[in-house]
Amino acid sequence: MNRTIPLILAVALFMENMDSTVIATSLPAIAIDIHTSPIALKLALTAYLVSLAIFIPISGWMADRFGAKNVFRAAIAVFIVGSVACAVSNSLPAFVVSRFLQGIGGAMMTPVGRLVLVRATPKSELVAAMSWLTVPALVGPLVGPPIGGFITTYFTWHWIFLINVPIGLLGIWLATRFLPETEATETPPLDFIGFVLSGLAASGVVFGLSVVSLPALPPLAGLITVAVGVVSGALYLLHARRAQNPLLALELFRNQVFRSSVLGGSLFRIGIGAVPFLLPLMFQIGFGLTPFQSGMITFVSAIGAIGMKFVTALIFRVAGFRRVLIVGSLVAAASMGVYGLFTPDTPYVLMLAMLLVGGFIRSMFFTGVNALSYAEVSAEDTSKATPITAVFQQLSIALGVAVAGGVLEVSTSIHGGSLTLADFHIAFFIVAAISAAASLSFMRLAPDAGNAVSGHGRLTTPKVLEPARSPGE
Repeated sequence: MNRTIPLILAVALFMENMDSTVIATSLPAIAIDIHTSPIALKLALTAYLVSLAIFIPISGWMADRFGAKNVFRAAIAVFIVGSVACAVSNSLPAFVVSRFLQGIGGAMMTPVGRLVLVRATPKSELVAAMSWLTVPALVGPLVGPPIGGFITTYFTWHWIFLINVPIGLLGIWLATRFLPETEATETPPLDFIGFVLSGLAASGVVFGLSVVSLPALPPLAGLITVAVGVVSGALYLLHARRAQNPLLALELFRNQVFRSSVLGGSLFRIGIGAVPFLLPLMFQIGFGLTPFQSGMITFVSAIGAIGMKFVTALIFRVAGFRRVLIVGSLVAAASMGVYGLFTPDTPYVLMLAMLLVGGFIRSMFFTGVNALSYAEVSAEDTSKATPITAVFQQLSIALGVAVAGGVLEVSTSIHGGSLTLADFHIAFFIVAAISAAASLSFMRLAPDAGNAVSGHGRLTTPKVLEPARSPGE
């Protein structure tokens, strides 16, 4: 197998994942410098995720229309420009817009990168190629928190974005030099109406929830924005029934397995979106730790995620999707609830152990949900399923950030003071309960659901050992 291609494509995943973990660690320092609050800065996190949710659906169309290699290089360039814009931002609106620009690049980088890999790799070697693509990309979350904390503590937060410039330029050069040329193909016209309606729905709901919890804006503005999002979503449903080539093929939800994997995974990812936002803030504001100290604690979760990748296939083969996803969602949600019991007196060894276990379980859960999404989807419908799963993943993570920030704001308004450790504990308990509700979706699955993918009940080794790592994992 040609390992050069997946390793080059991993540059995009490395940047995207490291960037998301770095900014979470540095939020308090950025907030002080641009004269806002850490809670208000959740708009910057949400803006990036909503940008992904808006533009991911057209990534496949763009790759076919203009060539996957060209779109991949352009996406990295857009991400670099957005990173520089973040570094020079001196206000909350400027920072939010810059993160949204970054999201446009991120929305094209990862899906198009995987498309290049699939087209350049024989089917018999695709699983191995995906492993080379995924494992290096997990280095981003591993090194992001300690590097971000170190830079923020001993230098300045601006450099956490500027380091994307040399990495991105290297990725563009390697892509130009080594990636195979891809020609543009005939594509149906873009569902522009669907693109506008789905974008309004995603941005309206997520930004509306964020605006409701912002003390600087009236709650009515947030409620109106949410209403616009909900109405746009309803209009898209009507449009998709009449459109010949809708942007999101919602008829796939008629399949029970696909529906359970997408909806159950989305519920669980609300908690996943909240944890990277809550943990660094709790360690820095509630515990009084420096960004570097906070990052050295939170990065342990990434180690757990990497370690679990090598045994997940065996677990699903032995126990099956239904059983593992039910138990996994409950155990992983419980691990989030345990974070709400952390205090400055909790031994660091115990906290590290719980974060490590949480990383293990969440990685296993995500691998299973990603594989189950395609278990009963035909080959010709795979391209339709990919944007739906990607949009729901990113939208649910964005909702997690909005929900976490909203809980903190409501809690502080009730007791009328600044953020306390108890506020973070309440937030962890609430998001853990939301994630635990995902188990209800998987209880509806048949015992043999996804056996063709997992190999459960068979003596032969499953053909698909592990799916590609989707955005938001």
